[in-house]
Amino acid sequence: MTGKTSEAASRIKTVAVIGASRNRAKYGNKSVRAHLAQGWKVFPVHPSAAEIEGQPAYPTVAAVPVDRLDRVTMYVPPDVGLGLLEDIAMKQPAELWLNPGSENDALVARAVALGLPVIQACSIVDLGLSPAHFAD
Repeated sequence: MTGKTSEAASRIKTVAVIGASRNRAKYGNKSVRAHLAQGWKVFPVHPSAAEIEGQPAYPTVAAVPVDRLDRVTMYVPPDVGLGLLEDIAMKQPAELWLNPGSENDALVARAVALGLPVIQACSIVDLGLSPAHFAD
């Protein structure tokens, strides 16, 4: 198969995991592992970690070294996430996943106003996996 369709199909998808954690019991860590298990290029975002699950970590979404992301998945409280939306919008994600506990009405309204494609659900489940699959 040749052409743009095959190139798009073979391209590795990118995801920024906001709230990625070195703590394997936290969902931000389980998400990093789940996306890696499904073949995604994962950019963990954590303000002070150098690496998470063997991947270089970035202190901010703006520091992630790609112009566009296929997915941003959020594992931080809504008041923290609200302050990150402009940087997320600059990465033009195809999807912004607000995992349970990361969303509130103000955050969703601001994300929609910025033109972000909001999905309120568990991004790990979307991968066809269960968070329980990723032991602590």
